[in-house]
Amino acid sequence: MTPAQLAQLHAACFADARAWTDAEFAALLNQPGTRLACAAHGFCLVRVIADEAEVLTLAVDPPYRRQGLARMVLQDAEQQAANAGAVQVFLEVAADNAAARALYQKAGYRQVGERPGYYLHKDKAAVAALILQKQLGDI
Repeated sequence: MTPAQLAQLHAACFADARAWTDAEFAALLNQPGTRLACAAHGFCLVRVIADEAEVLTLAVDPPYRRQGLARMVLQDAEQQAANAGAVQVFLEVAADNAAARALYQKAGYRQVGERPGYYLHKDKAAVAALILQKQLGDI
């Protein structure tokens, strides 16, 4: 996917928040350690620094959700991170995003922290970010 395609899909997936621009995606993709796992209608962007990885964003086009695409791109991103030397991965998820929280729980993530009022949604109150972590040793 091109940065413009990533930005378009990201905007469709996160309509209640500020979408990332194609310039932001291009800059991220040019950073050392950034890995992109893609499917036809979804992607996961992860950054590896030393032995840690961070899921920067995961997006699946709304009409294609609940078909295993998120799990597939997440597993691919985790494998890429492990191949790059990461032994653990972190991510942040909105406390009110039940579908994403269920995905991450099934994938073996556990909550290790919280950032109150982190996500600013359009026309809604701010929502906490739950900080999740997973060891990559079993990949």
